[in-house]
Amino acid sequence: MDFTPSEASADLAALTRRILADKLTHDPHGTGGFDAPLWTALGQAGVLDAALPSSLGGGGFGLLEQCAVLTEIGRAVAAVPYLTSITMAAAALAEFGTPELVDRWVLPVLRGERVLTVALSGFTASDGRVSGTESAVPFGAYAHGFLVAAPGEVFLVDAADPGVTVQPQQTVDHADAALLELSDVAGISLGPIGEWLRLRGTAGACAQQLGVVERALELTAAYAAERKQFDHVIGGFQAVRQRLADAYVDVEAVRLTSQQAVWRLASDLPAAEAVATAKFWAAEAGHRVAHTTVHVHGGVGIDVDHVVHRYFVAAKRLEFLFGPATLQLLALGDELAAS
Repeated sequence: MDFTPSEASADLAALTRRILADKLTHDPHGTGGFDAPLWTALGQAGVLDAALPSSLGGGGFGLLEQCAVLTEIGRAVAAVPYLTSITMAAAALAEFGTPELVDRWVLPVLRGERVLTVALSGFTASDGRVSGTESAVPFGAYAHGFLVAAPGEVFLVDAADPGVTVQPQQTVDHADAALLELSDVAGISLGPIGEWLRLRGTAGACAQQLGVVERALELTAAYAAERKQFDHVIGGFQAVRQRLADAYVDVEAVRLTSQQAVWRLASDLPAAEAVATAKFWAAEAGHRVAHTTVHVHGGVGIDVDHVVHRYFVAAKRLEFLFGPATLQLLALGDELAAS
């Protein structure tokens, strides 16, 4: 594959970075979790619809461009639901939904007015009625609709429907998640697209993790170049240099494996192995870079008001989003054995 980003990806990433720099706000203590003004600003600027089909009024681009946006969101640790709302739910509705569903659910999301999210486990369905429970659904506390996966079928569920209970939860970094409980809820079937959603979501999470660890390493290297101990900058100490060098290798591993996974998905090639590999590196390398960031920063690294704390907790959350690395590899092993 060609790892050179397309002109569209580069332009969209640059636009996203400018908007995030101008509009981003941070809740330093994790009591929020959804930056609604920023979400609206991204919609007004055309970032949310740029990488969706032109039939929706979008730019006609796809997953490669969406992951360029996700990397920028990771770099800024921005509290916006682009991964679940755009890369997963809106893309699924555009691909498998009816025009009526697109008008009702996708277009308001593209304007930054609504939030969609996904719940990929814990549900059963019978005759179009869905029941079950999933905890820590990302951005579930702010979602207007959910795509829920039952065995063999995915359903769209309105958060306002009878039988839907949403209880806000606080995760390691934000209070945006929710416990979703469905009790015999009438869902709208989108067909057997659970694996399609899982692969796209996992690849998108890896792209977002790339932005988190890339920026965390930049901040850590800059700190090591100016922080002094014993009248010497700590970046000159061999142990610190080795930690930073290892972190650089880890960041590049996340970059290459995530780009490989996204490219294969975007090219309609078999991608389960590439996605599992990317998730392994996003989890394992993300864990190591996050801890290097804290360790090199010393005492300020564990200060929840310091900027690097946001990167530490974001990396930890993405490490386990859609399953830890070991489960990804076990699932891949089962698939290969079955084939």
